[in-house]
Amino acid sequence: MSTGGTLLVTGGGRGIGAATALLAAQRGYALCINYRRDADAAERVAEQARAQGVPALAFRADVADEAQVGKLFRALDDALPPLTALVNNAGIVDRQSRVEDMSATRLRRMFDVNVVASFLCAAEAVRRFRRTGTAGAIVNVSSVASRLGSPGEFVDYAAAKGAIDSFTVGLAREVADIGVRVNAVRPGLIRTDIHADSGEPGRADRLRPAIPAQRIGEPDEVARTILWLLSEEASYVTGAIVDVSGGR
Repeated sequence: MSTGGTLLVTGGGRGIGAATALLAAQRGYALCINYRRDADAAERVAEQARAQGVPALAFRADVADEAQVGKLFRALDDALPPLTALVNNAGIVDRQSRVEDMSATRLRRMFDVNVVASFLCAAEAVRRFRRTGTAGAIVNVSSVASRLGSPGEFVDYAAAKGAIDSFTVGLAREVADIGVRVNAVRPGLIRTDIHADSGEPGRADRLRPAIPAQRIGEPDEVARTILWLLSEEASYVTGAIVDVSGGR
């Protein structure tokens, strides 16, 4: 029996998304776990959530595609109780590159997945919150790259996450009067597969000396911050951007 509301986590099959979904299940949320490629991983997360006694749906959708986002939210509407929370976690990096070597194709995909997708999903969520009178909550997953710039590696990713920071503040102020809260977390170097996607699986270990806490963060540490921001314990927190970065 779900007691925590209904949460959609985009990119919920691995890393921070999976950790967030599993912690949410422990706290009683019904879950919609969105994924784009790895159906097996997303279904494993859903199965673990169901083992906690909550309903869970794994649904494939490219959240950068408006039509697929619509299908995702309609599937959630049909299968689960009304939406109360959204975590915009889906995101990508590309191979490390300097700006002069980045193509327009790379840049468009980077901003489509990391920025446009969050706008599309938030819009669908806000429409539902407004229609049902739900005091919903949205958490966007940004990155400390938004203030560090990631020179020589991922300036495009950093710029996209900078857009997420601005989006968080703007949307929070736009929907506060209907009781909807919007916040963001900015993870630092976290032990996830995203580093392998960049072409350097050991990147976090290479950069560990630059972390004041002198260790790499774990997905669960980000998930706990996300769940706090979704909870009533953060009932007067909106438009906030919380670094989860070990001081970096």
